Formats: sequence, structure tokens, C-alpha cells
Amino acid sequence: MVKLRLKRCGRKQRAIYRIVAIDVRSRREGRDLQKVGFYDPIKKKTYSNVPAILDLLEKGAQPTGIVSYILRKAEFFRESQVPFDAEFFKEFQVSLDFYK
Repeated sequence: MVKLRLKRCGRKQRAIYRIVAIDVRSRREGRDLQKVGFYDPIKKKTYSNVPAILDLLEKGAQPTGIVSYILRKAEFFRESQVPFDAEFFKEFQVSLDFYK
């Protein structure tokens, strides 16, 4: 099974995350199948390759919770009309508020 997951890049104390398609059994820094975007939490910037993400989602790839949240904040689901579980995001929002 393929997941859309964050992969840590950047230097110490200055993390940048790549959004990658990766096999579930691989570790976080393992070999990715495809790079589909990046997320910079410090500058609050996101870049996503929409056609590649749509293609992966149609083939059955599952985004992790944080990737789903990032894509939703970037209004990805509104553009692509991909259904998502609103109840899951309510629970996830509560857990993210803990870190603020």
C-alpha cells in the first residue's frame, strides 16, 4: 500500500518536509516512489504537484493525517472534489491545537 507521507529534509533546527509517495513498510527516510511537493512549517509555505497527487489518490494512495491536513489547508480537496472525512479532521484539529 502506498501512502502520502512527510519526509524530513533541511538542516538542524530548520526542518523542511517533502511530501512523498512511499510504501507503508518503508521508514520515514526510506526510498520514496515519487516526490509530489514540500511543506515549510517555518515560512508556512506549501507546494504540491496537484496532477501527481490526484493520480496517486485515484490509484489508491492514502494520505497520512498531517498530509491530509496540509492539503486541506491548501484547499486541495476543494479544487479536486476528492471526498474526505470531516469527523477525522475535527479529531486531528484537536490534537494539533495541543502543540500550539
